[in-house]
This record gives sequence, C-alpha cells and structure tokens, in this order.
Amino acid sequence: MSGRFSEQAMTEAMREVAAGLGVPSEDAQVLRLTNNAVFALPGSGIVIRIARTHRLRDRVAKVVRLAHWFADIDAPTIRLAPDVEQPVEVGTLAASVWEYLPAGFPTPTVEDLGHVLREFHSLGLPPFPLPTWDPVADARKRLADADGLGGGDRDFLMQWCDRLEPRLVALNRHEDQRLIHGDAHVSNLLKEPSGRTVMCDFDATCVGPWRVDLAAVAVGEHRFGRTGAHEALAAAYGHDVTSDPGWPLLREARELKMIVAAVPLLAASEQVAAEFDRRLRSVREDDHRPRWTPFADLTTPAKKR
Repeated sequence: MSGRFSEQAMTEAMREVAAGLGVPSEDAQVLRLTNNAVFALPGSGIVIRIARTHRLRDRVAKVVRLAHWFADIDAPTIRLAPDVEQPVEVGTLAASVWEYLPAGFPTPTVEDLGHVLREFHSLGLPPFPLPTWDPVADARKRLADADGLGGGDRDFLMQWCDRLEPRLVALNRHEDQRLIHGDAHVSNLLKEPSGRTVMCDFDATCVGPWRVDLAAVAVGEHRFGRTGAHEALAAAYGHDVTSDPGWPLLREARELKMIVAAVPLLAASEQVAAEFDRRLRSVREDDHRPRWTPFADLTTPAKKR
C-alpha cells in the first residue's frame, strides 16, 4: 500500500537524512515500521529514527532534549549520535539519529526490564518540563492524522476517549508522579558492549503514575497470549500491577494506545489495517478471546536497502 507514511516514503526520507549527514545508506536495514520508521546504518554506526505522523513530530524535540539529560546523568538509556545537530528536519517530517547497538547475546529479558525500570523510576525529574501522562490526548492526535480510517471507527474511538478522559485525570491527580518511560516492554531494551541493559524509544516518556510502566507487559501477556512475562516482571521489579485498584483503568488506557498506534498507518499496510480491525472489533464486542498480533510483526523485517 502507498501513503504519506509508507515504507517507500520513509526509505526516501532516511536516504535524505543520511545524505545530509554525509554518510552512505546502501547498507541501511529496516529495524521497525510502526509509529516510527527506524533504520540501522551499521557501516556508519548510527540509527535513523523518523516519526511517521506529523501530529506527533513535537515529540522528536522532546526526545532529543531528554537524551541529552540522560547522557549527563548516565541514565540506563541509548545515546544520541555525537556531533549531529538534532532534531533533523526532513521535508515535513522530523528525525533523530542515535548510536547503533547491534543485536547481541544474551538478548534482553523481562527480568532486565524490571531492573532497568526500577533504576529509571529513581532518576527523578529533569530540569525542564515534561508532559503529563495523557494517553487520551495522544490518541486524539493520532486520530487527527489518520489515513484510511472510517467514520464509524473514528466516532467509536473518539467516544472511547471522551469516556476514559475524566477517569484518567482523576487517577493522575491521586497517584505518585514520577518519570515514566510510557512504553516499557522488552523490545525497547538494548545491550551495550559492556553488557549493560539500556532503554530506547522515549516518545511516550512523561510524568505520571509509575505503575503505567508495569501495565504494558501485563496487557501484552493477556492480549497477545503470552505466559510468564508479567509474573517475571513483577518479581524483578517487586510489584504486581494487576493487584492495584487502578489496574482495570491502566489496562483500558494501554489497550487504547495499542489500537490507535496504528491509525496513521492504515493506508500504508493492509496487514496493519486488518490487525487494527481485529483489535477494534474485540474491544467493541468486549471479546477477550481473540489473540492480537504485534504491529511490529506485520511490517517488513530487517533487510538491506
């Protein structure tokens, strides 16, 4: 499928960024084509990450600022590529450029996630403002930038946002506010050559209830049909989020995020569009039996360009 955020369009944008940096792109590999198009250029030791929606391009500037602070305090996080002025503008899109960490062994585990999250949550807050956790506002931005979204689906999602918003406002008001990653799962972990586990993907990083970061694995286990991951995370972190009174609300907020994440990409992938329909139907019908497929598994695997 074609569209503003198709693989072809993102590949062309990547090549433009690489050319601006003065590095070759012949060895580029597609790492991810979800909310961001992520390309590794191993020969140059960098990763180029391009936001696939105009409405959330302001996040790129936030992520770059966070990355500089993380480096200053030696946080367990991936580092920006040195000597690159960021964010990088590429047409109407925005990109960031990172150090390349090749996949290695041992691969990060959910236990690693638990330990890294405990350290991340203890960092305190940066010396600049961050947005408050607001998955409804994020969802509305994605709905405003949708290609191929039917009117009925849009209305259902907007009504869901309207129902959820006041409950999340109340939760935010009464919960301990900390720095949270916002999309904490094993796929957002990498290993440094030293063996240190670090986090990546700070688009959703904000200030909010720290339990949000434990909900992603628990909801993923339920919706994707995985077993054991949530129990292992709870043991490593030292807290079981499903025992909290606010768990049903955290679960619903996570499921909204897991559905609307695909909205700007519906015109770019038939497989993503079909999975979006499957997820939305299961929520509309309150049917927890269908197993969802991660959007990342439906996009093009890593390959040379």
